[in-house]
Amino acid sequence: MKAFFAKMKGGAQIPPRMPMREILCSFLGGFLGIGTCGFLSHYFFEPRDLVLIIGSMGASAVLVYGAIKSPLAQPRNLIGGHVISGLVGVLSFQLMPYNIILSSALAVSLAIAVMGLTKTLHPPGGATALIAVIGGDKIHSLGFLYPFVPAGAGALVLLIVALITNNIARSRKYPEYWF
Repeated sequence: MKAFFAKMKGGAQIPPRMPMREILCSFLGGFLGIGTCGFLSHYFFEPRDLVLIIGSMGASAVLVYGAIKSPLAQPRNLIGGHVISGLVGVLSFQLMPYNIILSSALAVSLAIAVMGLTKTLHPPGGATALIAVIGGDKIHSLGFLYPFVPAGAGALVLLIVALITNNIARSRKYPEYWF
């Protein structure tokens, strides 16, 4: 038992702070990515009773603009993680619409498993699956459109902005790989 709790002490040193150039590039990407999603959502999607921006896009922005070398931030993971998790979330809600607690737990845990199986692990995908369950009537009314709009389309917008902003500075390169 003592060995179990000893693991929780950590031991590795905290990584150094990002260089200021990296921080500024991350800020620019995050601002433009989320700003573009918000603009498109407000002017083009919401008038059609759709949305483009959901909470999990904020977490994706942290990865694709701030942790660009992470395997979790690569295009396959970004797009695949959101779409797959969106599908799992919608399916979980449709199977158990009257038990939100169980539906939520199933959505997130199944999304983790399916992303793991498909090599598309993207932590914000867990939030995408959860939003499909707890997102309310507007999200629920999207049904199986939800994994594609807003989840997939929003991720695609973030990816396009990431391809531009992450490659402005000579010291940055994105993506590390596509598939």
